[in-house]
Amino acid sequence: MKLHNLPGRAQSGYVTFGCIWEQGEFPGTRDFHLRTSDGTELPVQSRITAYYPDGSVKWTAHTADAGRMTAEVELIGSVLAPDTKSCKENRRGMKAHAGISVIPDFPCVSSSSASSFPMVSMNAGSEKGSFDITAGDVSFTVCSHGRFLFKDFRVNGELRVHGAFPVLKLERRAVEETIETRTVTDFLGEISSMEVEEDGPFHVLFRYEGIHKNPISGEELIPFVIRMGMGIGSDSLSFTHTFLYDGEEKRDFLKGVGISFDARIQGEMYNRHIRFLGDAGSFHESVAQLLSWRPRIPDAVYAAQCRGELLYPEGAVLANIKRILPDMPFWDTYDFCQDNPGHFKVRKKTGIPDVCWLDCLDGQYAGGGLSHGGENGSLSFVLRDFAKRHPAGYTVSGLAGSRTRTDVWFYSPAAEAYDFRHYTDRGYNQVYYEGYDFFGASAYGIAATSECTLSWGSEPVTAEVRLQELAHQVDNPPIYVGDPEFYHRCRAFGYWSLPSRSIESRRYLEEQLDKAIEFYRNEVEQRNWTGLFNHGDFMHTYDKERHVWRYDMGGYAWDNTELVPTLWLWLMFMRSGREDVFTLAEKLSRHASEIDVYHFGRYKGLGSRHNVRHWGCPCKEARIAMAGHHRYFYYLTGDRRMEDIFAELKDNELTFLEKDPLGEFYDKAEMTYPAHARSGPDWSSLCSNWMTQWERFNDAAYREKIMVGIRDIEAAPLKLISGPDFEFDPKTVRLRYIGECSTGGTHLQICMGAPSVWMEMGDLLGYEPWKKMMADYGRFYFLSREQQLRESGGSIGEREFSLPFMAAAMGAYGAWYLGDRNTALAVWRGLLSALISDNNFQGFSMTQAQNVGNKENLIEIPWISTNFAAQWCLNVIMTLDFIEDDLPETLEGIKELLSTFPGTGFRKA
Repeated sequence: MKLHNLPGRAQSGYVTFGCIWEQGEFPGTRDFHLRTSDGTELPVQSRITAYYPDGSVKWTAHTADAGRMTAEVELIGSVLAPDTKSCKENRRGMKAHAGISVIPDFPCVSSSSASSFPMVSMNAGSEKGSFDITAGDVSFTVCSHGRFLFKDFRVNGELRVHGAFPVLKLERRAVEETIETRTVTDFLGEISSMEVEEDGPFHVLFRYEGIHKNPISGEELIPFVIRMGMGIGSDSLSFTHTFLYDGEEKRDFLKGVGISFDARIQGEMYNRHIRFLGDAGSFHESVAQLLSWRPRIPDAVYAAQCRGELLYPEGAVLANIKRILPDMPFWDTYDFCQDNPGHFKVRKKTGIPDVCWLDCLDGQYAGGGLSHGGENGSLSFVLRDFAKRHPAGYTVSGLAGSRTRTDVWFYSPAAEAYDFRHYTDRGYNQVYYEGYDFFGASAYGIAATSECTLSWGSEPVTAEVRLQELAHQVDNPPIYVGDPEFYHRCRAFGYWSLPSRSIESRRYLEEQLDKAIEFYRNEVEQRNWTGLFNHGDFMHTYDKERHVWRYDMGGYAWDNTELVPTLWLWLMFMRSGREDVFTLAEKLSRHASEIDVYHFGRYKGLGSRHNVRHWGCPCKEARIAMAGHHRYFYYLTGDRRMEDIFAELKDNELTFLEKDPLGEFYDKAEMTYPAHARSGPDWSSLCSNWMTQWERFNDAAYREKIMVGIRDIEAAPLKLISGPDFEFDPKTVRLRYIGECSTGGTHLQICMGAPSVWMEMGDLLGYEPWKKMMADYGRFYFLSREQQLRESGGSIGEREFSLPFMAAAMGAYGAWYLGDRNTALAVWRGLLSALISDNNFQGFSMTQAQNVGNKENLIEIPWISTNFAAQWCLNVIMTLDFIEDDLPETLEGIKELLSTFPGTGFRKA
């Protein structure tokens, strides 16, 4: 497979990328070689991430050194030698001795050049359950329990970092009469288990689980999952940090969470430095700045110090420096915080107890890289998307002593504590489109994932240019992907079209798809859709009168994957290969897979419907959490955190016993099965989870779960057209037909990602009756009401097949499968008329308003809703793959087509 790095992405650091293979191409284990554009072969660690139903390899993930790769590379598979053992097999004895769990994996390597590449040496540590790691000139001990992630980090044998450990601050509030008290309690991470997820010859990855513990009271709260990676030849450790909220919302306010690094610092005070990337350039100071009134230090000395050079003064200069040092303040502690979308602040203070902070610098949008050190070298830290994931920050203390402590804050205690409570004590279903009128907000079980790196160098502080490079590398890591044409040929993620501008109508549709992306990309910046708990998400519906999104109106606020903008963005990337689209999709997947869903507790495996607060809606449903939102991200990048998510989802149908998605609409006493599942979006979302588990592990039990439901739907009077409400037994995954009932409308059956799931599932199953059911459903949706009643014998009753633009992909599938041109034309009429009316072809064109929305010049689409944008664009992308030839060639042809289907203006859901 040929791959290329996305434009604008760093060409450095270790990168993991995914590859898809055609069915049957790799019937068994393969040895992989990575070849650069100049013909050089590089070593690569590999693992299988998905299989085809016949057992052949479908997706693989590969890790390599991007600094040695070229912008374009080729991954080649060959037969694995019979005597080749995986690195896990080679180390099996050592791991048993260490007593640490090791996740089964694919053979880590290989390439003909791997034997000459330096190896990562892993030995059982002196402490029970620890590993001693040697990687080139770096060595450290990885811990499997207790407080530390690692200890005794050495470079060329010299101790640099004593240890790293998770930290947490919770704020508790109490009100007595007119007095409010706020108490901040410190917790330290306690590791309960550690697994070696990757054990390759040049890259290792450790996964920790644990919980934060109050060292005084013993109270335990806020579990964490941390991954730490290290590669040969790399000068950095990477961390992916996840914390999960299990507090009491009215009591446990998040004041700070992060990872702390306890390091050694040596040398004269004037040779100790700190640097932080701000809006432009950097903030750089020394612990003791050699600018004195008397005696004077030569200007050249101070200038050299300000450049970050080590000073070795002699003679009179040295004497004068020694004279002034006892009378100087030593700046021991610095705090950096991006406290909101448009402001960061830098403060410092001496190490003397009970003294104030001094304000150093205020700015708007910090670059976020940090470096500090002394004569024994420097440490550098980069927190990914520092300014966008506010309030992020760093606190560095002990710069005037022998040990420094660097707190990398994913939520900085310098900001106001985060309040998880809801904005009200009830729901507002009738007025503000919330699920029900009862209270249903709960943050218990949500999570948040952040990324950071630790790097090291020999200089006292990392140079500004180098720190900017490190920040760019972390913020914009390499992303190696294939060409859209190759993905399309392999049917990666089912059915979607490639761009074409061959005829006028296709140019128009491509322009609309591009405009929609441009609008949302710009809107993220214009509206500051940022912050640890918001970054990545879009809002739901626009308020044209206030010129803002309806941020305060219940179900109209945060979108929470409603009508699958995830699928729209990912398929838009698959067909275009655009870096900006990938970035939008990646951020949305990271947010939606963590914040919008529940990872433990009574709602585990479910998510919260759209709301003012991401966890605010009383509707908790499988469709928000389904694996289908994030399979793209996982298979393209091999992101390990997604494996945790998929594991949580694989059997989440059992949660339906706790939370019946239709429990408010049916009398339990009259039910045969204990819960309900609509064929879409409930059962279709479960299918997404089962399909992902089936293909990841080639586990036929999950295929059978899918087939059980298909057989039950097949037995219904109208097959897939039936229902879509069914009774559901989570333990047997059986569906029971209960008549032609459609709670919420038939369009809900297919607007939450079901077509994408069902079509890809249909090809994997190879079960022709299921494909026929989908085709019949698509055709039926676009029949006239009279025809629908006639063909169903009137059994559908009052159930309407509304909002046809949301069903366009299903209709197009039916037209293509059945060779039905009448259905194809009806699909195009329904889809095009949703955006075009009265000869108005403006589509997603943006307008500009002055001095509104707190903007001098505000770009807006006054009628926009993310529901409409996501569904219209997604259905265009899929429909073109089936019935492009039935699209009129010109805009005049579209007008003629729509003349038989009167326009209804801009249709918004």
